[in-house]
Amino acid sequence: MNDKKDIVENWLPRYTGMQLEEFGRWVILTNFSNYVSNFSVLMDTPIRGVDKPMQCATSNNITIINFSMGSPMAATIMDLLTAVMPKGILFLGKTGSVKEYINVGDYLLPIAAIRGEGTSNDYFPMEVPALPAFNMQKAISASIRDYGRDYWTGTVYTTNRRVWEHDSRFKEYLKKIRCTAVDMETATLLSVGFYNRIPTGALLLVSDQPMISDGVKTEKSDRVVTEKYSIEHLKIGIDALNQLINKGIEVKHLKFDYYE
Repeated sequence: MNDKKDIVENWLPRYTGMQLEEFGRWVILTNFSNYVSNFSVLMDTPIRGVDKPMQCATSNNITIINFSMGSPMAATIMDLLTAVMPKGILFLGKTGSVKEYINVGDYLLPIAAIRGEGTSNDYFPMEVPALPAFNMQKAISASIRDYGRDYWTGTVYTTNRRVWEHDSRFKEYLKKIRCTAVDMETATLLSVGFYNRIPTGALLLVSDQPMISDGVKTEKSDRVVTEKYSIEHLKIGIDALNQLINKGIEVKHLKFDYYE
């Protein structure tokens, strides 16, 4: 256990309950256990790691993993996945809309994420932007339109702070930086994916409108969102990856400008 490779090859099975050779070449990340359950049903495949920190399932060369919540766990799974070096990673997360005209149930295809979480500072200076892989976002866009849906684009602000909906100063800050939505994982996943040279994209489902008091997420409202939209969200993600798999498209462009 002298280097990163030794550690992640040992820890990825320990966290997920799945051996390295069982992972697909494409990965869906989520922080909701029901997405893994729904994947299991849709793809007729068993759930692994039910007694582990990260439940997962694999079918058709796609693995889905519930990595839990927050940027530290997001960085952890992105580092652990270097043990298998996926061809691409897609994050299916939920986000809170900062814009009142962006409604619950809408999709946000982020073109960038603002690194307000702090975790990614251990990987890059603050000047380095958090950007998704273009070909991944392109495939997601096509998949959304195949379902007859549209989507918003914009930036998502990622924070480590979970309870802020009461804080008017923080809300004013979100407006000032012109972000479209707020979450706790996207910037970390994109940054650490870039650091580890794994192409990473995201499709976010708007689950709440935390800028207004009636829009703050509750147990009831989250249940409604899950029942109405989560299956479609997952199907769009699966279909986007299948487009890349079936067409043999490389997400990592040959001229992609990685750091030295």
